[in-house]
Amino acid sequence: MSYKVLSDSCSNCAACDAECAVTAIVEKDGKRWIDPEKCVDCGACVGVCPTEAIVEG
Repeated sequence: MSYKVLSDSCSNCAACDAECAVTAIVEKDGKRWIDPEKCVDCGACVGVCPTEAIVEG
């Protein structure tokens, strides 16, 4: 399972940053993105995203 950020839903609020224990979330072009090389698929970021922009994919 891996997660991705849907760019049209992300509001760039950075709520997910604090939840990521492996610092896999980066900002690019005004949105947050999950680096698949660093992500350990824990899902911690999913529950804190206010726009539900992070989905399984």
